[in-house]
Amino acid sequence: MACFLTTLGVIILSGFINLSAANKVTCELYTAVGQNLTLPFVYDRLANSHVLRWTHNKTIIFYRQQGRVSVGKPGDVSATGSLLLKNLQLSSEGAYQANVLHPNGTLAKTWTGNLCMMDKVLKPQLTYSCDFKSSAVNLNCHVANPQGLAFSWILDENTLTSETKQKLSISLAQLKGERNFTCGVANKVSQEKSNTVHVTCKSPSPPTLLCFASKTIVAVLAGGTGLILVLLTIIITLCCCQRRTKSQMRLRDKRELRMLSLSKREPDSISPEYETMHATEEPSTPSPEPSPSACYDSASQPEAPTENTPPQLSNVAEEQRPSPVPKPRTKGPQTPNV
Repeated sequence: MACFLTTLGVIILSGFINLSAANKVTCELYTAVGQNLTLPFVYDRLANSHVLRWTHNKTIIFYRQQGRVSVGKPGDVSATGSLLLKNLQLSSEGAYQANVLHPNGTLAKTWTGNLCMMDKVLKPQLTYSCDFKSSAVNLNCHVANPQGLAFSWILDENTLTSETKQKLSISLAQLKGERNFTCGVANKVSQEKSNTVHVTCKSPSPPTLLCFASKTIVAVLAGGTGLILVLLTIIITLCCCQRRTKSQMRLRDKRELRMLSLSKREPDSISPEYETMHATEEPSTPSPEPSPSACYDSASQPEAPTENTPPQLSNVAEEQRPSPVPKPRTKGPQTPNV
């Protein structure tokens, strides 16, 4: 049992070592999916009497002997023995080997090479931002899967040979006006360039705002807005109070004017019209006719004022004496008929 476990461990360990070695294989050839590639093998003295054999990962993919092709197609190789690979896929990578044998079976020439497949790079996108605190402009060449890619930078059609990183920083002092930047990416099988970007950095206005944080500016603006709202509320309240006070003063003035007009008309409330109307109506008031003897007595005897009869006032006194309520006319004592 112990021997079995030991043997199993050795097998696993050897497989791990072989896998690690396979991962460290150096590729002499690189290509992208869908492309064509001619393997660089050349034997100038190649003839139909020679045996030509090509293998991929130790599998025969082309075999020709005495000018007759038994594996592959005659057009797959050139006159010097190079192998032409068409429409390569990920499964096409691996180890390729070419062997040329003499008619007697001895080796004339051999060649071995490892092919690695890679994806084509995509077109990058160039962006930039102005950093006024550090007085620099920062550029970034965005691309998917930047691992293993080579970057290049072009400023106004001049390649910056010392810049090979994905990001680039240029001082604002070098940006006099508008400058044109382009970035490029490349791998072993393809390369692409970004669109040209016109980089310009203008100082923000007003520059005093750079001394304050954005939160401070927002707080100041919010406080100013609140103060304006409070002032507007106070002004509206004062206007309403002033309008109400003016309305009350107008009502009070109207009442005072009305009372003054009533007080002026009150002494004249007893108008002479009442006396005039009373005097005109007095003769028309019917009275019983006195008897002849009464008329005689009244004619023969002068009228004397009685105690109950008040003395008659003059017309001026009657006009000045207030009489708001008219009194009924008192009749004189009637003399009995004789």
